[in-house]
Amino acid sequence: MNEVLELFRETGALLNGHFVLRSGLHSREFFQCALLLQDAAIAARVCGWLADKLGTHEATTVISPAVGGIIVGQEVARHLGKRHIFAEKDGSGGLVIRRGFTIKPGEKFLVAEDVVTRGGRVQETIQIVRDHGGIVSAAGSIVDRSGGSLPDFGCPFVSLVQMNVETFDPENLPEDLKGSTAVKPGSK
Repeated sequence: MNEVLELFRETGALLNGHFVLRSGLHSREFFQCALLLQDAAIAARVCGWLADKLGTHEATTVISPAVGGIIVGQEVARHLGKRHIFAEKDGSGGLVIRRGFTIKPGEKFLVAEDVVTRGGRVQETIQIVRDHGGIVSAAGSIVDRSGGSLPDFGCPFVSLVQMNVETFDPENLPEDLKGSTAVKPGSK
């Protein structure tokens, strides 16, 4: 969706340089959704578009991985009139449900995230729901930068923007990135 990419550019949320992603991979581009979503009107509009795509799937609750997915999940849930909960870091690098949130057996969920590269946090969130007896009807993100290489989540996956953004293993960096300092702009 060109309008979403234009909003990333207008808000300064599409960064160019040398970045280390949460996955440990390096990239020349970084989608800093926090900069995009800091404007409540833009957050409502963009997450409303994602809600429209996810809303075709039956669910009573939206769940998102913290931290990046919280605003997305809250806005998607608000748009759809659903409950929202989130999974957060457990101190060991994994995700858990805390704060009195519950997942009832048979409860249907939508998973909402900001950006996916490999889909690890989405997969962890889906597994949490399933481990508690819940059902994930669909998952989605604002940006899918995987280039089509996401794992099979066992449910439909939607996004507003699909891109094939180059990523590199730290041991196999291209020459232009080898001499530059990598920045970790994410929430880790």
